[in-house]
Order: sequence, then structure tokens, then C-alpha cells
Amino acid sequence: MSIVTLLPFIVLIGAMFLMTRSAKKKQQAAAQMRDDMQPGTGVRTIGGMYATVKEIQHDTVLLEVAPGVHAVYAKNAIGAVLDDAEYNRIVHGDDDLGVEGTVVPDDASSLTSGQADDTADDADDAKIDLGKKAEEDVAPKEVEAKDAKADGESDAK
Repeated sequence: MSIVTLLPFIVLIGAMFLMTRSAKKKQQAAAQMRDDMQPGTGVRTIGGMYATVKEIQHDTVLLEVAPGVHAVYAKNAIGAVLDDAEYNRIVHGDDDLGVEGTVVPDDASSLTSGQADDTADDADDAKIDLGKKAEEDVAPKEVEAKDAKADGESDAK
């Protein structure tokens, strides 16, 4: 066999090696993050729930999801360990100063800074017509026709 025939196989094996290597590094980093958890730290589960770590066992973690409400989760269910400032900002709504000394907005207002504030407020207040009529807007004959049609369909069954 010539080298030209083997070249695609060599490239394929090399790509597979690189992909498995990066996946293994991500798994090791996630395991290290879970091992570094301490009681009292804030976490986010893979389901998106925020809680505080109360106890850590070998494979499980006791989380306080609300004051006085505890739940046992598998360690693998912890998606992220959060620092105190981020946890308080998300869960308690604290507007702490960020790293650079600015308040971090928790909405997309920074993305629309080019618009005037008054036009944005007017756009929010505008009523959107979806082409549907409320029942009080529909004529009584149409409502009765709908009811009769529904009764006829239920009798046919």
C-alpha cells in the first residue's frame, strides 16, 4: 500500500485522538470543580436550580434549595460552583459592584444602549395584535354557532 492510501486513515485517527483528549480534559476539570466544593458555597445544578451546599458525601451532596428545604443530589448533577458575589447577584438580586467597579446588569439593557430610553418604553407599552379576537369582541351569534358546532361534534362521538 502506498502512503497516499493510508493518509486519510492517519488523519482520521489523529482527529479522533484530539477529540477524545479534549473531552477527557473537560471531564477532569468538571470532576476537579466538584471535588473543590465546600459547605456554604453556591452551586447551579445541571437542571438550572441554584442552591447552597450543606453537606458533601462520597457521591452525593446535600443542597439547601430554599431556607429550610434540603435535597440530596448526585455530585454529577452539579453543573457549576459559583463564587459568592455571582451567587448573591443571581439568587438574591444583589447588585454588587463587578470586578471593574461597575454594576453588572442582569438584563439585556446594555445591548440596546444605542436606543433612546423613551422610545424603548413606548415600544414596550404598545399593544401587539395577533389577529385573535377576544370572546367579548366576537358577536353573540358567532359564539352560539361555535357552541352549537362543538355540541354537534360531541354528539357524533
